[in-house]
Amino acid sequence: MKRQNESIKLTALGGVGELGKNMHIVEVDEDIFVIDAGLMFPENEMLGIDTVIPDITYLIQQKERVQGIFLTHGHEDHIGGLSYVLRHLKVPVYGTKLTLALTKAKMKEQDSKEKAELIEVHSDTRLEFGAAEVTFFKTNHSIPDSVGVCIHTSKGAIVHTGDFKFDQAAGSRYKADIGKMARIGEEGVLCLLSDSTEAEKPGYTKSEALVAKDLTKAIYQAPGRVIAATFASDLVRIQHIFDAAFETKRKVAVVGKSLQKVYDIALKMGYLTVYEDMIIPIAEINKYADDEVIVIITGSQGEPIDALQKMAKQAHRHVNIKKGDHVLLAASPIRGSEVFISKTVDLLFRSGANVISGKGTFNTSSHGSQEELKFMINLMNPKFFIPIHGEYRMLKAHAQVAKDCGIPEGNIFIPDKGEVAEIKNGALRQAGKIPAGHVLIDGSGVGDVGNIVLRDRKLLSQDGILLVVVTLNKREKKISAGPEIITRGFVYVRESEQLLVEATKLVKEIVENKLAREAFDWSGIKQDMRDGLNQYLYDKTKRRPMILPIIMEA
Repeated sequence: MKRQNESIKLTALGGVGELGKNMHIVEVDEDIFVIDAGLMFPENEMLGIDTVIPDITYLIQQKERVQGIFLTHGHEDHIGGLSYVLRHLKVPVYGTKLTLALTKAKMKEQDSKEKAELIEVHSDTRLEFGAAEVTFFKTNHSIPDSVGVCIHTSKGAIVHTGDFKFDQAAGSRYKADIGKMARIGEEGVLCLLSDSTEAEKPGYTKSEALVAKDLTKAIYQAPGRVIAATFASDLVRIQHIFDAAFETKRKVAVVGKSLQKVYDIALKMGYLTVYEDMIIPIAEINKYADDEVIVIITGSQGEPIDALQKMAKQAHRHVNIKKGDHVLLAASPIRGSEVFISKTVDLLFRSGANVISGKGTFNTSSHGSQEELKFMINLMNPKFFIPIHGEYRMLKAHAQVAKDCGIPEGNIFIPDKGEVAEIKNGALRQAGKIPAGHVLIDGSGVGDVGNIVLRDRKLLSQDGILLVVVTLNKREKKISAGPEIITRGFVYVRESEQLLVEATKLVKEIVENKLAREAFDWSGIKQDMRDGLNQYLYDKTKRRPMILPIIMEA
């Protein structure tokens, strides 16, 4: 190292206490290194929101210190927020060949106008900065070109694993660089930040080789068309399906915009092996016998269940389910979507399809289970340990795994978003907090929808809205038109005429009483209308719609 480092701080801006929008910042003296810039798909209560990205207020305040953004791999929960971050930070972005290609495509899809400086790295790249050096090591994940990031300081290395598992039967494109990890451990790791997604699962994650075998067997035995549903960026699973198609002599049609985009990039760059004349356009599937065809599908956000539901309802643009189809669910369910999946499977059966899913039959996690997490800890042999990438219970389970590996409890820090972990005088402690949280993206608006707007949307979704329009003659102090009541999502108007007639009378009385007084103000009339109607409607219907009084002056 060129110089002695005084200060080391580690902060998660996303990816802890949640799944997605992974982003970590490592501060070494005056230099800031940003690892990943992901997005998260909205939770159920985020009505109308398209995506969620991390709050980068702190990075904007400290933008002169940011040395670069280092991407671990090409999944959206690690690269999807980048175009929004680059609007505020003009810094280089470092990533492997496939990761940068997917990043460019994602930024184009998000209509990013930013001129990004994308710098390609590989597992042997060494980058020198003022306060530290950065190196990379290959990891095994469901997408090729995945790496961990290593920031070398005078006190030891800060290692960020990215997403990983250890699959002993991984193909050459997916092999982890275990020898290099061991060497990093021997040189001395100060702190390990490690993926916690499957930290609650004992044992080892099922090998991809077993999944490939199960897939091929199922396709052999399927008498009709096979429809394989997978995630657009799960390249290892897509490769399995192509291999199975080759072995069973079937043609493959690729359906879904995001899947087509990832497929085109991976094929062009040599990250997918597809045999000659195997791919056919979706328009041509009817030219082949049913048992000669496989359709790989995915949905609008790269996940497949939405598309399957459309196909079951006969509403898909390209291909619909017919009697005798075999549907393979070759994708792990997104947490929280289990009910939606079971309803979709039900619909598929109603449409005449045979759904082969079984317990993890055609998919396996792309994250390491407890024994693999222990292996990573033992390879790195860190002094301090911070679990990352997971909900709180996963981080807690990973902290227990680290304890089982002999790391003292005082050297383990379970982070919350924005909590600064500082390594100083041989100890790891919390040193304050920086702004962190959700930035909501709705359409082209970034961050303009906050808690108040979401609260209003929730209210509207529960009891609907009621508009009261009154036109007043201020000079003569009388109503010149109305009151007129318009409702949406509150009651069915034709069956509730009496209720609305009574409500109109009530509003008229309230307004006339106010006008009869010497002095009156618009806001006072509006508030009285709101209060009176709110009480009346609740007494009659036990519902509280959002009431919007509109007063116009004649």
